[in-house]
Amino acid sequence: MPDARTLLILCPLVFIGSFVDAIGGGGGLVTLPAYLFVGLPAHLAIGTNKMSSMVGTSFSTLRYIRSGFVDWRLAAPCVVCALGMSFIGARLSMALPEEVFRWVLICALPAVAFVSLRKKSLRQESEPMPRRRRAAVMCAVALACGLYDGFYGPGTGTFLILGYSAVAKLGVRDCAGQTKCANLASNIAGFVSFVLSGQTWLLLGAIASVFSIAGHYIGAGMVVRDGSRIVRPIIICVLAILFAKTLGEAFGLFA
Repeated sequence: MPDARTLLILCPLVFIGSFVDAIGGGGGLVTLPAYLFVGLPAHLAIGTNKMSSMVGTSFSTLRYIRSGFVDWRLAAPCVVCALGMSFIGARLSMALPEEVFRWVLICALPAVAFVSLRKKSLRQESEPMPRRRRAAVMCAVALACGLYDGFYGPGTGTFLILGYSAVAKLGVRDCAGQTKCANLASNIAGFVSFVLSGQTWLLLGAIASVFSIAGHYIGAGMVVRDGSRIVRPIIICVLAILFAKTLGEAFGLFA
């Protein structure tokens, strides 16, 4: 059973991260650091984060499906690609020793945050492209992002949107539903891989999932003109705290 300190720190951060994710993406840049901050080892943190992220993302995905934003002829092949590559990415992640993976996180967190926070304006309207070609390039994006999501995770939704917009020439509204489907698929595959390897704290993940659902629900229902005004300061503050803590632990400055 997780202790009260862990829940008091983790659950509000998972809620905030999910709220951020529903508004503008990038919520994993808050939720994964939250699990690390309360003291979970890197692999266990990623596996447990995938559980709560998977549950929260499923609610957003269902909302897009019910609203008719998913083109299944484009989305279905991407789901298959993301599923397969996410499983491979998760196996690669768990093959790294814990201490090596700690340094991977130290290097990856700032880089992913930089790319995600500096994302350019998305294409507002879809441009013409042969359907088969669009499906092929979307699958290529899903393969790359699925591998990344299984291995690490934060920022996957942002990378999918950017990829679909840049190479598949989809407008932001047309990106949304396809992105959620591929992201949910990669979350599921990564979660299954981590849980089968015993790298998921199921009880903690279940509790955090409640706050993830709440964050996604409230965030999706809010009308925010410029979500980055809320998203960016939250992500930067959480990353700065985690980065300092992780560096300190790596050099033995504090436990």
